[in-house]
Amino acid sequence: MKILACNSNRPLAEAISATLNLPLTKASVRRFSDMEVFVEILENVRGEDVFVIQSTSYPANDHLMETLVALDALRRGSARRITAVIPYYGYARQDRKSGPRTPISAKLVANLITVAGADRVVTLDLHAGQIQGFFDIPTDNLVSAPVFVKDIQQNFKERGHDLVIVSPDVGGVVRARAIAKRLEADLAIIDKRRERAGVSEVMNIIGDVDGRTCILVDDIVDSAGTLCNAAEALRKAGATSVSAYVTHGVLSGGAVARVTSSPLQSLVITDSIQATEAVRLAQNIRQLTIAPLMAEAIKRISEERSVSSLFD
Repeated sequence: MKILACNSNRPLAEAISATLNLPLTKASVRRFSDMEVFVEILENVRGEDVFVIQSTSYPANDHLMETLVALDALRRGSARRITAVIPYYGYARQDRKSGPRTPISAKLVANLITVAGADRVVTLDLHAGQIQGFFDIPTDNLVSAPVFVKDIQQNFKERGHDLVIVSPDVGGVVRARAIAKRLEADLAIIDKRRERAGVSEVMNIIGDVDGRTCILVDDIVDSAGTLCNAAEALRKAGATSVSAYVTHGVLSGGAVARVTSSPLQSLVITDSIQATEAVRLAQNIRQLTIAPLMAEAIKRISEERSVSSLFD
């Protein structure tokens, strides 16, 4: 087994390789003067089981292109099996036609990854589960729930907090319910109406949050508008404190400043996307590592063992 890291999230790749006690494959991933991507594998990979670790985070197009070129390089280097490990799958929010003459870019990206040479894909908390069906190759969609549940147990449950797990919208109910079930906590839902992309308006809260500790659960935090609006609505409804657990911390634009000035006691994200300096310095944002989870999944795939049993 070999592990190849591109440039989007080198610290995560290094943490995964350290967990597996396996050095990263030597490779050169660089740009020509006109910003063309060039990948050269500096080790023999013939007949090897190779895992390419790369989140397609900002700049999404550059990192996606790195992934595709690396997959092609490995295929032409006669690797036996190539697995694209994509902790954060960019373009996942474009998973359906949102209006006339609009693309389904999540499907297009799936096609590109397959054609480039991937034999298998591993992702984490896809924005929509049906994206797995966009691939014509085996796809494992890991979930961050075990990592979040352990942290919530230590920081809230064991300290006697009366917990309510909150989904910030109707689409995230399944994710929130799964965590609420593991924690034996109640569930609440925020019904919101989105007037236009990136702008959300909280309408009402379904469930009892008065005098309780609320934990918002979501898969992606981008502008953080939805989370901050939800936190304000929950505090107005009587919640004693509001925290959030979100898998992918995109946190673009002024999102970090919005979170630090919001009623959120803490925002916990994973290292599926490499943290910016602003994220590292923010007082109420912290990261949990998914390296052990990803490493175990990679090990099980290589040994042809069950991955789904990781979450039983």
